[in-house]
Amino acid sequence: MNFGIVINKEKDYTSRDVINKLNHILRTKKIGHTGTLDPLATGVLVCLIGKYTKLVSLIMDEDKEYIASIKLGIKTDTLDITGNIIDKCEIKKYNLEEINNILKSFLGEYHQIIPLYSAKRVNGKRLYEYARSKEEVKLPESIVNIKEIELLDYHDDLIKFRVVVSKGTYIRSLIQSMCDKLNCYGTMNELIRTRQGKFRINNSYTLNDIENNNYQILKIEDLLDVEVLNIPNGLEKSILNGNKIELDKNGYILFKKDNEEIALYYFENKIGRLKILF
Repeated sequence: MNFGIVINKEKDYTSRDVINKLNHILRTKKIGHTGTLDPLATGVLVCLIGKYTKLVSLIMDEDKEYIASIKLGIKTDTLDITGNIIDKCEIKKYNLEEINNILKSFLGEYHQIIPLYSAKRVNGKRLYEYARSKEEVKLPESIVNIKEIELLDYHDDLIKFRVVVSKGTYIRSLIQSMCDKLNCYGTMNELIRTRQGKFRINNSYTLNDIENNNYQILKIEDLLDVEVLNIPNGLEKSILNGNKIELDKNGYILFKKDNEEIALYYFENKIGRLKILF
């Protein structure tokens, strides 16, 4: 049982909850996902089953698209609406151009502070563990890339926007930086992951769909941009052993024998190195 599924995660489920449900429905323990979504968030969660779990890091590297909303006037400890309110402020009336200019100012590389309520490890402990024990910790920073951003709506105390980001971007952190520039408190009110790489929310399935056997599985050709080849003469032993090989190819090559997936290689300058051996 080796395949992928694009799940449309429901609100109030953790990503781990989704995996646990799939474990039960598909009757297998070997399942991984390609990017955590907070319980508040909904949308695309690519799940990989069986030996396809070895593809997790490859798919996690893909860009992600989100639709998010900000509730102005309050600050919470978790940086989202589920947290405890720790401060409030009066809400200024903004014009659309002002908000749009602030959003656009984040395009390109952006120095992001990792949120305290996150699974990032610092000195062997996850940040949320420091938060729960009320232990002081210096929050790490990372450089991420904001590739697209646009204002979708603004009325009263809510701002809604669409954004395309690189791996490792925390939208809660981005929203805090936006609110700093707006000179107003704000917190993430809603988050929908609408795309991860080429996988879109309109081609995803709910857990209820999976339970009712109403879903489509994805094979490697669907998950990655690969060229499929039958194992060339003279290379079968090397490929079956996972050895480095030479071939006039570049990029990902999926080797098959009698229509069975044998190995996935990555070629650079005609030198191929094993990624997965089935």
